[in-house]
Amino acid sequence: MNIPRILFSAPSSGTGKTTVTCGFLSALKYRNQNVVSYKCGPDYIDTLFHSNVLNVNCYNIDTFLMGEKNVINLFCQNAFEKQIAVIEGVMGYYDGIGGISTDSSTYHIASLTKTPVILVVNAKGMSLSIVALLKGFMEYQKQSYIKGVILNDVSEMHYQTLKKLIEKELPLQVYGYLPLKQEFALKSRHLGLITPQQTEHLQQKMYLLSKQMEKTIQIDEILELAKTAEPLPFVPQNIPKQIQKCRIAVAKDDAFCFYYEDNIQYLKQYGCDIQYFSPLHHKTLPTNIHGLILGGGYPELYAKQLSENTTMIKSIQCEINKGLPVYAECGGFLYLHETLEDMQGKEYTMLGVIKAKAVKGERLKQFGYVTLCAKQNTLLCDKGECIPAHEFHYWQSTNNGNAFDAVKPLSQKKWQCVHSVGNVFAGFPHIHFYGNTNIADNFIKLCCTQVKKS
Repeated sequence: MNIPRILFSAPSSGTGKTTVTCGFLSALKYRNQNVVSYKCGPDYIDTLFHSNVLNVNCYNIDTFLMGEKNVINLFCQNAFEKQIAVIEGVMGYYDGIGGISTDSSTYHIASLTKTPVILVVNAKGMSLSIVALLKGFMEYQKQSYIKGVILNDVSEMHYQTLKKLIEKELPLQVYGYLPLKQEFALKSRHLGLITPQQTEHLQQKMYLLSKQMEKTIQIDEILELAKTAEPLPFVPQNIPKQIQKCRIAVAKDDAFCFYYEDNIQYLKQYGCDIQYFSPLHHKTLPTNIHGLILGGGYPELYAKQLSENTTMIKSIQCEINKGLPVYAECGGFLYLHETLEDMQGKEYTMLGVIKAKAVKGERLKQFGYVTLCAKQNTLLCDKGECIPAHEFHYWQSTNNGNAFDAVKPLSQKKWQCVHSVGNVFAGFPHIHFYGNTNIADNFIKLCCTQVKKS
């Protein structure tokens, strides 16, 4: 399958690759290009930026969470009939599992998808050293896929000097630069970049950024580079017909906004009618539902508002008590607690389904990739079954659950997590359904049993 594509990466985090990626996507939008975007790794927030800029879905690609075969197939499936696929890297280009491997790194994705790579380098305060830096990245792996560089935070005069140095010394093309301008800056929060809903005048920022990209980035030449990507093998999925359809309510608002788009698409492909609702603003759950999904996000920022929406709390409590199947991750897990502390440490009443308190932590404790190993038969999988997952949270629970052991890759570190009690499956880990489709399939089956009861 021929897919013109480009990947923006960087030597490290914080160099401006999200700014460059979003600016490039915005510029393509104003050129009326039919684009699909991707984010390497488990990150939710950058995908929200991509979606907000493009007003289309953005997909995560992660070899640990999805497996190599699924990465290629889903990449091709989601890029079908698009003019170009744009991929944003994660962390530094070669940074993978445990910080000691290239597995699940941006480089791993580039080599798997055979995608040309442009490094975004913050060149402020650098001169000839930038050549040594780039040479090291190009030669660290025999086939690095690195074809070019964009310089960030430099003046036009300094850019011209660096461009001549780089192109004289290395077989790399310099595709332009971005000057240091505060109007392009994207603020951060405890989970990384803030969400698009919280960014002031985002569309105006992206418009100005796209105009700057047109002036100082060689967009046409990047598009030509994207066309040099070689064809990929694509095996279309065989989706069996779901005889019994079900209706699943999915929490989606500023408090609950972390979802892998492929997870939602998986449910839809298997006949699920997705009904979005807002625990912040709506008074009750959607009617005639057969399952409930509470995703991650920032409920701690909206603890007071969530607590004061008592009609929604009662509506959810009532349906859960009736046996409604519930799947909750991270922020959704916190919402199920008896109480939740806000950013100032003030405690608010929540759903009370999990008999525990959600409290503000001082630092990250359990985070990163894990393999979940079921210690017992659970609501969604059998004892001994394993699921690749990811954790990243500052808030802690006084009762993490004990249905699974979470085991860190390339490490002996592990901890207990996840509640699987009755009709509720809830915990901190984020799961990509393609990592173990039994999770989604079993949840769908549970929801379908509710259809028969209704």
